[in-house]
Parts: sequence; C-alpha cells; structure tokens
Amino acid sequence: MAFPTETVYGLGANALDPAAIARIYEAKGRPAYNPVILHVADVAAAERLSREWPVAAAALAAKYWPGPLTLVLPRSDLVPDVATAGLAAVGIRVPAHPVALALIRAAGVPVAAPSANRSNELSPTSAEHVARSLGDRLDVLLDGGETTVGIESTVLDLTGTRPVLLRPGLLTREELELLVGPIDLPDQQPEGATPRRAPGQLARHYAPRGELVLVAAGELRERLARETMRPVGVLPRTVHLDTRDGVVAILMPVAPRAYARRLYAALHELDAQGCRRLLVEEVPAEPAWEGVRDRLARAAHR
Repeated sequence: MAFPTETVYGLGANALDPAAIARIYEAKGRPAYNPVILHVADVAAAERLSREWPVAAAALAAKYWPGPLTLVLPRSDLVPDVATAGLAAVGIRVPAHPVALALIRAAGVPVAAPSANRSNELSPTSAEHVARSLGDRLDVLLDGGETTVGIESTVLDLTGTRPVLLRPGLLTREELELLVGPIDLPDQQPEGATPRRAPGQLARHYAPRGELVLVAAGELRERLARETMRPVGVLPRTVHLDTRDGVVAILMPVAPRAYARRLYAALHELDAQGCRRLLVEEVPAEPAWEGVRDRLARAAHR
C-alpha cells in the first residue's frame, strides 16, 4: 500500500512479515543491501522494535516525533533480517501525517516503508507521482495530497558511542547537536553490495530520468546558452531567465524549507516535459541546505 507521510509517499507493508517486506523490494526493484525504515505510531511501539532505548533516543523522540527524523537503533528480535539488510540495527520513525498515523494504528503492526517509487528514481511527493512510477505494482494507493516536507527524513545512528548522521534532511546536524551533543559523519560511504545501515546511502539516488547537472549561479545563463540538447529543463533559484523554445524553466524558492518542499515536484515536472538534461542552480553551502545539497549531489552522480 502506498500512503502519504509528511516527507514523501511511502510504499508500506507489515514490518513483522518477511514475505510482505520482500514484496516491497520486488515492486521497487530495490537491492537487498538497502534497508527500509519502520514506521510506528508512538514511542512505545518504537521501544518494542529496539533492543536498547538510549537517553539520546528518548530526548530526540520527545522533541521531534512525530516528525521527519529516523533513529537507527539496535533491533529487537521482532524485526526480520530482510528489513535491515541483515544488520543488527534498524531505522524507526513516527511520521507526522494524519493519514500515515491512522493507517499504522488501523493495521495494528509497524509499517515498513521506503519511498513509493522505482529504486533510485525520484521520490514521490504526490499520489500522481506514485501512480506514474509504480502503476499496477500497487494493491492500494492512499491519496493524501502533496507532502509538506518534500525530502526524506534525517537519519541519525544511535548505535555507537556518539551519534552519526547517516542522511541529512530537514532537521539539520546543528539543530540536533543542541539536544544530543556532537554528531559525527560516517568515516566512509559503503560501496557495491555492502549492506547499508540506513536508506539514502547509494552514490546515485533520488534521480530524474534526464541528466541532472549542477551549475553555479553566476554560470547558469552562459551554461544554458551553450546547451544544445532540447528540451532542456532549468531550475534557477536566484537567476531570472528569458526562456525560449525548448527551454522549460521553473523558478525555485530561495528559502531552504520551501525549496525542499518543491524540489522533487519540480524535477517530476521536468521529467514529464521530456527534458533530457536538467540544469540546476547550486544551493548555498549552509547547514540549512544540507539535506537539499545531499539529494542534488546524489541525483547528479554519474
């Protein structure tokens, strides 16, 4: 079942049933080394899925749940291997969307749910995006309108002596450090078929069908003037462009949260217009833009 959360739409199944989770992987074409996040309705349900519940988890959950924060914790025996790529840790969060919470409570079980799209493609922020990507691979699609956050949750690993930021998102590293102290970054990014500790670790991810190219703001007009491929999509943020035939431009918000909410929808629009190359103005190298920068860098990876 595909359903809305505040971040992106998820493709959900019973998180305690290995066969049900396997159907998620089959529908998405998702590699087995890429784990899924388990969605629950409250802290008590999260505690049942984790072997340990550290002080940091309690503090973060109290402040940010329901919300766009996933905590990676030592898994309990309830969690199947297929949900965690065979690792001893599991990602858990409480989504901040009334439809998602109602679904989880009605199901009576945790819901395993990666984004509701083909593996490595653009995440969906509307039911239309889900239907376009997965089509008849779905049993049910719940339409809850457009998502409000627009990019996937921040993922914080709490299994070690210090927290590790596995995936940036709307909640920034600096913001979380005010609550739990210093947060590390991974020593290295896993490669090949090495099991990932959380989703969002693939070098190429969140990618549109067209080739995405990041361009500095001061070079955007000149880069567009040299572009011969048509149609070409452009996502300027600070540069106003005079468009012409074969150029599809969508002016993006200048504020990071508004930009994040619009990003995937804009890329979906350019894909729908048949744009074979997408020129995207680079965003600032500031903490508030960390999640957006991560998504753009992975989408542009070749």
